[in-house]
Amino acid sequence: MNIGQSEKDRQKKVYKTTLIGGAVNVILLAFKFVAGILGHSAAMIADAVHSLSDFITDVIVLIFVHLSGKPQDKSHDYGHGKYETLALTIIGIALLIVAVGIFTNGAKRIIAWLNGEELETPGMLALWAALISILLKELTYRYTIHKARQLNSPALEANAWHHRSDALSSIGTAVGIGGAVLLGKRWAVLDPIASIVVGAFIVKVAIELILRGMRDLLEHSLPDEIEDEIMQIAQSEPDVIAPHDLRTRRIGNRYAIELHILMSGNITLAKAHDHADSIENQIKEKFGQNTHVAIHMEPSETERPT
Repeated sequence: MNIGQSEKDRQKKVYKTTLIGGAVNVILLAFKFVAGILGHSAAMIADAVHSLSDFITDVIVLIFVHLSGKPQDKSHDYGHGKYETLALTIIGIALLIVAVGIFTNGAKRIIAWLNGEELETPGMLALWAALISILLKELTYRYTIHKARQLNSPALEANAWHHRSDALSSIGTAVGIGGAVLLGKRWAVLDPIASIVVGAFIVKVAIELILRGMRDLLEHSLPDEIEDEIMQIAQSEPDVIAPHDLRTRRIGNRYAIELHILMSGNITLAKAHDHADSIENQIKEKFGQNTHVAIHMEPSETERPT
């Protein structure tokens, strides 16, 4: 997120991006269900259910981003950023539930085929729906992931990957439906096989999102490279002898950083405070003005080597 950008402006951009993705999901949702039913394709119906989950997660993102943008209050000293992380986790869980349902339905149809049941061959309408879905969802992913990184929004990034997972699942759907259409009725089993491939893609994305959300909710430290940058900033400040006891975590779209620094006990309190302010300002310039920074100053008899 650009330095100085207001949270209100950020929310508007997140809303706009989510609404654009939501509009695409509504169009695809209706088209896929019609194509899946009229085209007799289990894989396309599974893809339609995936689009339905996309639409639901769009609604979740809108709600939770609104909540996360609320200012600090008496009950939330660090703000409401965790709501955005909670949205990330809910999206992952929703994806996982959808994937299990798709996988189970596809497995049942394959078992029925193995037991001699004849499966209906999907039609060309279902194939066209899959190809159109691949194009629209990939474009929506690229737009959303660009905005997510620009706005530093975990929930929006999760939603972007949801769009990408839909595009990937539509590729599996297109291959399965296309194979069943082109190779004839005896290969109609490719359609439910494609639906299982769809389910596998979604499971992978869902688990990744859930793990990321849980890491943030359970106060997982920031990556080593970010902590190294923080320590380098502190060490480069004049009169600072030994930065230590670094503690970091993520609160929604911003970082929380706590750090202890040693300085000579002979310098004035005002000068020590100026050094702490300088470190804090440099950290905020690097990671955003909404970064929470707490610096504890300690006296030391050891002078910093020159």
